[in-house]
Order: sequence, then C-alpha cells, then structure tokens
Amino acid sequence: MSENSTYPAPSLARPLDRPAAPPRARREPMFPEGPAPDPAGSHHERRIRSFQPRRSRVTAGQGDALRRLWPQWGLDVDGMRRLDLGELFGDPALPVVLEIGFGMGEATAQMAAADPGTGILACDVHTPGQGHLLGLAERNGLKNVRVANGDAIILLREMLAPDALAGIRVFFPDPWPKKRHHKRRLIQPEFLSLAAARLAPGGVLHCATDWEPYAEQMLEVLSAAPEFENTQPDGGFAPRPEFRPLTRFESQGLDKGHVVRDLMFRRR
Repeated sequence: MSENSTYPAPSLARPLDRPAAPPRARREPMFPEGPAPDPAGSHHERRIRSFQPRRSRVTAGQGDALRRLWPQWGLDVDGMRRLDLGELFGDPALPVVLEIGFGMGEATAQMAAADPGTGILACDVHTPGQGHLLGLAERNGLKNVRVANGDAIILLREMLAPDALAGIRVFFPDPWPKKRHHKRRLIQPEFLSLAAARLAPGGVLHCATDWEPYAEQMLEVLSAAPEFENTQPDGGFAPRPEFRPLTRFESQGLDKGHVVRDLMFRRR
C-alpha cells in the first residue's frame, strides 16, 4: 500500500467505541442442575482410567431431558456419600443391577421395560447418552432407571455398600486394542475383587465384547478369580441371553464379521 493511499494504516489499538472484553471466567456449566463435568474432582486419586470421555453435541431433546429429569433420576459420582439404593429407587426390596457404560441407552431402556421388577443404575460419562436415556425412560414410563454420571470405580468403591447389587453388566467396554493400553482395560483382577465385594452372593457379573482378544482375556481373568464361578458347565463363553438386546452397535459388528462373546460369572 502506498503512503498516499486513502485506506487507513492497520492499527493494533482497540477502537474507542468497542468495550474491552471482561476477563475470561470459568465456563458456566451447560446444565446447572444436571451432570457435573468432573463430579469426583480432586477428592480421589488420579489413576489410569478404563474409559475415554467422548465429546459430541447434545441435541435439544437430550438437553431438555437433562434439565428436567436429572434432579429426579440422575446423580453425580462424587465419591463423597454412601447411596441408599432403596431410597434412590423408592423401593427397599427392589433388586438393583449396575450397568457400566450404556452408550446412548437404547439397550438399557429395553431391558428396564422388559424387567420392571429390577432397578438399573446406569453409569456413564457421555452427556448426550445420559440425556437420551433419561428421555427414553420418560417416554416409556420407566420408573426403574437411574443415571449415574462419573467413574464406575469410584461409584463401586466409595458409594455402594457391600452386597448391595444383584448384578453388574459391562457390555462392550473399550477394548483398548493396543498392547501398551491393555492396562486400561476394565476387566482386571483388582476390578473383579471390588465387583465381588459389592455383589450379593449369587449375583452375576455379565460381560459382553466383540473384540476376540479381549474376550479371551476376560475369560482367563474371570476364571482365575476366586470370588466367581462360571455359569457355564463347560467353563466357556455363554450364549447371548434373551434379556440382552441386540443393539445397533452389535449388529454393525456382526455385519463386519465380528464374533460377540458373552461371559456370565456368579459370585460364590
């Protein structure tokens, strides 16, 4: 640009008529009465986690469900209190199953509808899925679903009493396929000891995966756990029970040639 140009020279100064931006404050939560971004905060140790939070957009319907239903049917896994499951579900006699990782919640809602006599405490960290499951529960009149936000290990260890659960379901956990990530897999001896302590005698730990190497590791680790016994007389994998719905995710895996394995082990 020549020195005789009529265009003003660029300036780094802020125009006088534009107010200065205030200092950037901590972002306000999207759902003030809903799930917290990090409910356990710094209350508990930082350790290797078996889950990777997924970031995706919350739809208008999911957001509406979170705003309206979270105060009634949701809870944060803060590790600071012991849950009374009878009070949480409004029925002290209701057997409760913990589901760890439920995705978008379609299978959870189907299982809850098919078995209204069992409470499902569904734990995940995926906000869109939490909203979707709450919406499904409302639309289908499901009174036996509660949604927990946070780390299932903290929920089991800090917030549930011994023998509190009738069952634990771990369907299609992250397989962490790379060898250097195997330490992140959920089904490990330490987890099984904790799970057994929270299961009532006879309670079933039910796992499912479409990653064959992980299935083999699950079978090996579960078979070696002294607190559990395989429900299958031959000591192998279990057939898919009718109560576990065939999900869209599972169907896609089957179409790709994946083999889905179920494992059902009972607390001794």
